[in-house]
Amino acid sequence: MQGQYDKAFQAELRDLMRWRRDVRRFRTDPVEAAVLDRCLSAFSLAPSVGLSEPWRVIAVESDAARAAALANFEVANAEALAGYSTEKAKLYAGLKLSGMREAPVHLAVFSDDGTAKGAGLGAKTMPETRAYSVVGAITLFWLAARAEGLGIGWVSILDPVQLAQDLDVPDDWRLIGYLCVGWPEAEAQTPELERAGWEQRSPALFLERR
Repeated sequence: MQGQYDKAFQAELRDLMRWRRDVRRFRTDPVEAAVLDRCLSAFSLAPSVGLSEPWRVIAVESDAARAAALANFEVANAEALAGYSTEKAKLYAGLKLSGMREAPVHLAVFSDDGTAKGAGLGAKTMPETRAYSVVGAITLFWLAARAEGLGIGWVSILDPVQLAQDLDVPDDWRLIGYLCVGWPEAEAQTPELERAGWEQRSPALFLERR
């Protein structure tokens, strides 16, 4: 039956999800445009509230734009470090939390909260579903990139308002994710934060019933 997949495919899909890691350590080798385009095409396959397709993707390429994004991260990272104390601060200071200096591709992904596409279906009652739609699209992009051997690092230690100003985007656009994309220095199934002792992954989903 169309849309059903055999056990081998199911196992490979599970393996793909397991190897999808948040990468912060990249090689500086460039990513071919054709490879990146194949990954970006996953956005068009993503679900979206009211078929609004609110994702807006900016390739951050100029020296000035990248410098502004990096400075933004460094300020936010210093502020975050100041919020910890004792051993947690020491551990935080040793973490590598972005690959912005090395990653050859930087993408800023926004939600167009003012889009007329979809005529507000579903978003009138829950406007945050536009942002959820963008997150879902990023997840598909992430898996597509992983299937190509690429790694992605999602940088969330940023001032989103400042970044939007620096990239000169419309007022209705809201930053959802700043993504570093490139070839990983090394492969690992275990998250880097877990290996560093910051946190442990929960063993399984706990399903509550009502």
